[in-house]
Amino acid sequence: MRRAAESGLLNRKSFEVTLLGTGTSYGVPMIGCDCDVCRSTDPRDRRLRTSALIDLPQPAESDGGSAASAIAATVRHVLIDTSSDLRAQALAFGIRRLDAILFTHSHADHVLGLDEVRRFNKLQREAIPCYSDAPTRADLRRTFAYIFDEATPKGGGIPKIILNEIVGPFSLGSVEIVPVPIMHGSRPILGFRVGTFAYLTDCSAIPDSSWPLLAGVRTLVLDALRARPHATHFSVSEAVAAAARIGAERTYLTHISHELGHAATCASLPRGVELAYDGLVLTIE
Repeated sequence: MRRAAESGLLNRKSFEVTLLGTGTSYGVPMIGCDCDVCRSTDPRDRRLRTSALIDLPQPAESDGGSAASAIAATVRHVLIDTSSDLRAQALAFGIRRLDAILFTHSHADHVLGLDEVRRFNKLQREAIPCYSDAPTRADLRRTFAYIFDEATPKGGGIPKIILNEIVGPFSLGSVEIVPVPIMHGSRPILGFRVGTFAYLTDCSAIPDSSWPLLAGVRTLVLDALRARPHATHFSVSEAVAAAARIGAERTYLTHISHELGHAATCASLPRGVELAYDGLVLTIE
């Protein structure tokens, strides 16, 4: 994994974001495809389904005795979306703990790994809080009805989660999580902002009311499916334009299809914009 900034520069106000998957819902390579990207030997062209892990900053040592710092210290590893590749991502990137899960929306590639959470329950011996908007919360209860049905046999293990509805900014550990409403085609979904970092996957439009929520973002992860327009995702040119309006210093494009080869696409992008790839670690100051 390459780091976007040296780990040694981390201080208590810095945190890391690992991009666990950067591919579209089909993944790359796609089943039954022999295109140049699907046959590429560049590891950056192998893309699991999109998700990310935030490693939150920890309280300062001087605050170590306070009740607030004790709570903050218990929340560190925050997963964005339980992708259908969650098991493979956890094994590839050494994920052994999840303190909270944020959901952007309930499409299959973003939620179908939820059953893998039961392994983390066993390791941690506790339920894991999950946060989503109301439609996603309802979809999770329906799609994973066995989790919430008291009659479900318990022998095989059932994920233990606590569903929380997002109604505005909220705190996890030592930081504030700001939900950013965006559009995924005709469906409103959520992106998330933490400090100077924003994560906006599956985005086809940013509502007027959400632009102010992105003021001051310096590091941006943004949806860019392909070069051609798409009904529910930004194209590369649309993503580049949105990044320019936000004014981010660094923009990494995610949810990438097999139509975009990493090296060739990055060579065509403006300064400060590049394709993300699985395993990229971003240091957020």
